[in-house]
Amino acid sequence: MPDKKLNLEALPDLLTVREVAEVLRVSPLTIKRWGKRGKLPAIRINSRGDRRYRKEAVLWLLGIQPKEAI
Repeated sequence: MPDKKLNLEALPDLLTVREVAEVLRVSPLTIKRWGKRGKLPAIRINSRGDRRYRKEAVLWLLGIQPKEAI
């Protein structure tokens, strides 16, 4: 599998568990645990309660501060 470059600018505003796990290079289970601990709050959508995560929160975990609004 070729190593692909991660383009943070191209990420959607809301990410799935799998997408966040890929960005942070951890397992999806770790992402769910972090959600339960409050480290990475999840947004629940639809009747199944699927999790989505804000891009800004993921970037903050990476140490990338969101840009100030101009």
